[in-house]
Amino acid sequence: MDHNFVDAARKLSAEYRDLNGSTFEILEEPPSALEFARIVHISRPVVIKGVDVPAMKLWDNDYLIKKMGDRLISIAVTPNGCADAITRAPDNRLYFVEPATDRMTMHELLSTLENRRKSSKRSKEIHYLQSQNGNLFSPNESCGEFEPLKYDVPEEIPWCSDALGQKPDAVNIWIGDEGSRTSLHSDPYENIYTVIRGTKHFLLIPPTDSWCLQERLYPHATYKRNSLSGRLEIIPSAGEGSQVRWSSITDPCQRGALPREVVPTHIALQAGETLYLPVGWWHYVWQSDLTIALNWWYDAELRGMSWVLLNFLRNPTSTILPVNTDT
Repeated sequence: MDHNFVDAARKLSAEYRDLNGSTFEILEEPPSALEFARIVHISRPVVIKGVDVPAMKLWDNDYLIKKMGDRLISIAVTPNGCADAITRAPDNRLYFVEPATDRMTMHELLSTLENRRKSSKRSKEIHYLQSQNGNLFSPNESCGEFEPLKYDVPEEIPWCSDALGQKPDAVNIWIGDEGSRTSLHSDPYENIYTVIRGTKHFLLIPPTDSWCLQERLYPHATYKRNSLSGRLEIIPSAGEGSQVRWSSITDPCQRGALPREVVPTHIALQAGETLYLPVGWWHYVWQSDLTIALNWWYDAELRGMSWVLLNFLRNPTSTILPVNTDT
């Protein structure tokens, strides 16, 4: 990495921290569209209370099981709880590995999660409902796997839609337990994230620290079940061009994992609370118990300087090099 860039980026990070710190604002009620437009302009995480979602009063296990019936849904499954993450395979190479997908009913999913939490002998496989990409609502999809639940969830957040001048690109449901974690990454969306049940933990890092989060190109792979043993195995994807750009920091919660310049913000989002997670913010996410959540993804504004700056901070050199997978 160019030393002149590193010096300039380090100064930029330090100035941002001096001006903003690692705290976050808490609103006791949802903002107006004008207030939220100002929040988006500042582009810092905000916890918002009082967002009214019918699902909060309805979605206990019995209700979800009854509404979904025998309908099959797609569930991510991994041997370690790390889906969409950098993982070392038996060949000693590092891959960006996507989860296998099991098809099960809502009753089977909730029972699996509950039994795993209660059992003294934990299952080696971790299940997480993380299908995303509009599994509840999407402009490009007519009916999803969770159609019986969509009447309990608004298709948009009015004050957010009014402020951004658009409806969300996707609305998703998430269900998991403390066994699953989402690896460190950033998204090209303005994210409204509401916890229905449980507690969701976010470790957040501002875009001004993008330059030192060690993004590399990793070969792509997927967990698949061995047809004989039934065990999950890492299967590399075909083709030399199958590369995924991802942070090399696999667990930012470990001491010394983050560069000394990085001062993350930790937010424990409780049931009934909503997080505004601005575009470009890095996040590492986990649950401390069985947690159900919703999120609304709104397309980010690509015009102006903000998006250009976000991309610049993620490109400290002209080329992001492939990781040395032989070491």
